Amino acid sequence: MHSAVLLIEFGSIILGLGLLGRFAARFRLSPIPLYLLAGLAFGEGGLLPLGASEEFVSIGAEIGVILLLLMLGLEYSAGDLVTNLKAHYPSGLVDGALNALPGAAAALLLGWGPVAAVVLAGVTWISSSGVIAKVLGDLGRVGNRETPVILSVLVLEDLAMAVYLPIVTALVAGAGLLAGSLTLAIALGAAGLVLFVAVRYGRLISRFVSSDDPEKLLLVVLGLTILVAGVAQQLQVSAAVGAFLVGIALSGEVAEGAHTLLSPLRDLFAAVFFVFFGLHTDPASIPPVLLPALALALITAATKIATGYWAARRAGISPKGRWRTGGALVARGEFSIVIAGLAVSAGIEPSLGPLATAYVLILVILGPLTARYTEPLATRLTTHRHPPETPGPSSSRVTEATVGRDGG
Repeated sequence: MHSAVLLIEFGSIILGLGLLGRFAARFRLSPIPLYLLAGLAFGEGGLLPLGASEEFVSIGAEIGVILLLLMLGLEYSAGDLVTNLKAHYPSGLVDGALNALPGAAAALLLGWGPVAAVVLAGVTWISSSGVIAKVLGDLGRVGNRETPVILSVLVLEDLAMAVYLPIVTALVAGAGLLAGSLTLAIALGAAGLVLFVAVRYGRLISRFVSSDDPEKLLLVVLGLTILVAGVAQQLQVSAAVGAFLVGIALSGEVAEGAHTLLSPLRDLFAAVFFVFFGLHTDPASIPPVLLPALALALITAATKIATGYWAARRAGISPKGRWRTGGALVARGEFSIVIAGLAVSAGIEPSLGPLATAYVLILVILGPLTARYTEPLATRLTTHRHPPETPGPSSSRVTEATVGRDGG
């Protein structure tokens, strides 16, 4: 009887997620806020709380985090990561300073303590690679001059996660300074070793994993990823970091083949993860933190726009492209929820989960809007303040050519 209820509940969840995903795609929206709202509806204090399938959903959610990070790692080769670090690390430093500090300050002002401050700093810092990639595709900006700058900022944020997640894991587990330092040293050592091996022996690793049979390739990559993630967690390093490093180590045709095969699984379990996070958030706990979440969302939307503008300016992009870069980086999503989920599981601060949920809901909706309208609004305001001079016959061609090159 219990198994029948479990199948009915879990089947209903998957069917509901599919329908929500189709609804979001029809209106060109990110499905993440809908998944979170579904979790809120069927979780603690929701319309119809689920019971039998909660443990199963919990395991699916953990797999979802692992697959999210694996697929992220598959996007980059070790050489790409090293190149990005050398070329764009100042943009990464500015990004961290402008966007992590508001979250940390908000937690301290709310009286949540230093551990919650570190967690909320990560929530407000990391942009959503998935949402941003989709928005760039929808707006037809993948080939724009500013797009490599956007991707560089996202890559640096992803790399920072390999250091940040072990720190958060140690802090929320209540580890002391010595244990936390040891965890970080292990994580950095593992990341450095994997990068070294990937650069030197990446082809050999990929050849070992490679298979012409899609079934065998899927089983080997998925099994290796979950095994490494489990070992990483056993060493008190985040399982997500282990999965990310596996993705970096694979390259070439293997990475492309694994990406194609694992994308549907990633989408399924990532959706389950967002639902699981919502299940553990009481809807009644959101209204009290809605105002702080809204204030934090508006502040960090502005700091992300400033980050993108500065990074694009440093890369020599035109003013219009700078505004487009900043607007594109505003969305927060999967990483913010992953980070908040660590604190919620450890019971760090009861209000942190609801605030993170409200914060992500606001910015995952606001992000596509800022990506689309930041540059036109900034251009309109600039033109209103400084009306352009009427160009003469000889200067009109120059103006048209410049606009064409800048993609403005």
